[in-house]
Amino acid sequence: MKRGEIYRSRERVPERGGKPGFYVVVSRNFVAQHEDVSTAICAPVYGEVLGLTTEVTLGPEDGLPRTCAARCDFLTLMFKAKLTQFVCTLPPAKLAQLNRALAHALDLP
Repeated sequence: MKRGEIYRSRERVPERGGKPGFYVVVSRNFVAQHEDVSTAICAPVYGEVLGLTTEVTLGPEDGLPRTCAARCDFLTLMFKAKLTQFVCTLPPAKLAQLNRALAHALDLP
């Protein structure tokens, strides 16, 4: 598991209204790749794009079924074991967008 990868949860997740969903890993690689750490921080992906500076628009080119958005305002701690289906790794341009969205969401300079 690496930062910038998209995974799908097959399990029903309470934070998603009891539905499975897609998540972008935002934890630093040390945490994401370390086998002794059972969780990773993720940005959930929602089907509606609101146009916020804290969103990253994703779509079929990113392995998702339709246009949607990773929302960095709603970061969540996920058990890695629940992120069961690897979808894709974000290309460098999308990873840069993710970094900007995270900076806005966390009010970082």
